[in-house]
Amino acid sequence: MSASICAFILTVSTVCGLRDLDPAVVSGVLSAPTNVRLTSDNMNLVLRWDSPDGAASGVVYTTEYKTTVTSYKVGCVNISTPECDFSSRILISPYGKYISRVRAQSGAESSAWVESNQMLLDNNTIIGSPNVSLFSNGATIEVSIRDPVFATSSLRNVYTFATYNITYWKAGKKEKARSHSNILQDRVVLNELEPWTKYCIQVQINTKTNARPSKPSAVICESTTNAEETPWVAAVVTFVVMAMAVALVVVAVVYRKSISHFLCPKDTLPQHFKEYLLAPPNSLIYSAMRNSHPPEEIYHQVSIIADNRTVEEGRPLEAADSSCSRQLDLTVGER
Repeated sequence: MSASICAFILTVSTVCGLRDLDPAVVSGVLSAPTNVRLTSDNMNLVLRWDSPDGAASGVVYTTEYKTTVTSYKVGCVNISTPECDFSSRILISPYGKYISRVRAQSGAESSAWVESNQMLLDNNTIIGSPNVSLFSNGATIEVSIRDPVFATSSLRNVYTFATYNITYWKAGKKEKARSHSNILQDRVVLNELEPWTKYCIQVQINTKTNARPSKPSAVICESTTNAEETPWVAAVVTFVVMAMAVALVVVAVVYRKSISHFLCPKDTLPQHFKEYLLAPPNSLIYSAMRNSHPPEEIYHQVSIIADNRTVEEGRPLEAADSSCSRQLDLTVGER
């Protein structure tokens, strides 16, 4: 009887003691993370999970990943946040199949591995919303589309046959929206719009590989104008340009003297510059050349003999020459 009572008391004590223990740790086994899921947005690869119920503040997590042709490899190690981005750690293939797993750790204790869903990137990634710009031109609106940026590769490389679905409506009348589907060009002109009307536009991307369309773009609105008045804009601009040209010509003619004086000023030299330039040079070399006399010529007396007679010294050569010529003439005459 006493033994039964002791056993009852021991059982009650054990149950009460287990109530006071951390529910995340039972019999030395750490509770595993829950809601483990592998996600992908714009071709990234992120593993997310929820922390175990009642997990201590010091719990950390380790993740691993694998493909259909490889075994598990280490991903994030001893992280405290319930998320691991594999995009920044591994080289991701846009056509790969990935599976990952995670476990919790606290000191020497570890939880069991919890495996995620399988992720086929090109089929399951969530394509982000495109960026849309609008340009109004008369009664038409041009829609310019830019694809979202992928973590690896680009939308056109992954999805060769990606198309755009453009939906537009008058502001406040979305129930009467119209759409253009299977658009391949990233620039589209919407015609047949009413002038002076505000239209709102939204764009989505469709692919044949990914069953889900992209996230819709933000709704952007733009107003049309009157196409018939477009030539008047060019006429007004031409008139303004011509008026400015005529005004410039008139100003140039009226103030031509002032403009000429401004562009070509008639500056006079200071008086001391003039005196310096007009003063005779005072160089020693110049003065010596100016005051010098011509050099004295050196010559020698010459005697000229003609017909065995000597020209008298002191007679000019011209006289001697003339006498010689007369003498020669007389001799010829005598003969």
